[in-house]
Amino acid sequence: NADIFFTVARETGLKVELGGGIRTLDTVESYLSGGISRVILGSAAVKDPALVKAAVKEYGGRIAVGIDAKDGMVAVDGWLEGSAVHFLDLAREMEAVGVKTIIFTDISRDGTLTGPNLAQLRELKENTSVQIIASGGVSGPQDIRAVKELGLYGVICGKALYQGTLSLPEALEIAKEDKCRS
Repeated sequence: NADIFFTVARETGLKVELGGGIRTLDTVESYLSGGISRVILGSAAVKDPALVKAAVKEYGGRIAVGIDAKDGMVAVDGWLEGSAVHFLDLAREMEAVGVKTIIFTDISRDGTLTGPNLAQLRELKENTSVQIIASGGVSGPQDIRAVKELGLYGVICGKALYQGTLSLPEALEIAKEDKCRS
């Protein structure tokens, strides 16, 4: 499937991120040299932090870490396995090895349109200095504003766009609003 992402990046000029199942530095290099703007490492952050450290050393800000959590604990392998790692501990560890961007998903809210987990996002913001991208639960414009008011770097909107409870132009307009800036 990576070829689809390469084609989108090449033919549209869009910045494309790619993650999922990345287990080697060779794969990271292949994706980045193929036109992917940023690679997201998820399970590797728990299972192979040395890979994250090496990738960050080699590619800097082109590496992000995806932290997927349920009830505060990190899940791995496509959310199929739990772990004994608290999301904030992993975030701090990743920051210590040089990660600049974390994509945080509360998997219990993903696809539910119930709003992002603002409490955990606030905890991340207050205890790290990384750029945080919120994911999971966005239901409409009020959630974009809430994430922006926390001072987060960004937000991923999926189901809200598909179901029409949020339009892309509206989301982009809110992202530009000065009154939302922290």
